[in-house]
Amino acid sequence: MDFRLATDQDLDLLAQWNHRLIQDEGHRNPMSVAQLRDRMKGWLAGEYQAVLFSQGGEPVAYALYRESLTEIYLRQFYVRQSKRRSGAGRMAFELLRTKIWPLGKRLTVEVLTANKAAVSFWRSVGYEDYCLTLEILAN
Repeated sequence: MDFRLATDQDLDLLAQWNHRLIQDEGHRNPMSVAQLRDRMKGWLAGEYQAVLFSQGGEPVAYALYRESLTEIYLRQFYVRQSKRRSGAGRMAFELLRTKIWPLGKRLTVEVLTANKAAVSFWRSVGYEDYCLTLEILAN
């Protein structure tokens, strides 16, 4: 698996994948692909970095994260549906941990509790439960 930092040339792909990620995880975010593209552009111009992962020259996954002095917050991690359950996500995450992110920082990721597959994946690569946010939706 290969990887590289994403650039503005990747914004269309990142926005499309972000839209699919929102659908796949059952998130309530109503943003369109165009709105997600604009948001991603702002993030990449600011404090976030995105990494694209490819196999055989074909993009298969991306990670969007923010690094501080003590922590790396993984905001988005997406693996193309056709590459799920093939080890691609695990390989991409391993590259993040061993080749991209510095050692010695706390790693955090937020997962919707209803997204059982994601919860299982993140636990399988070493994340542990830390907090649970509860809500009452407005009537």
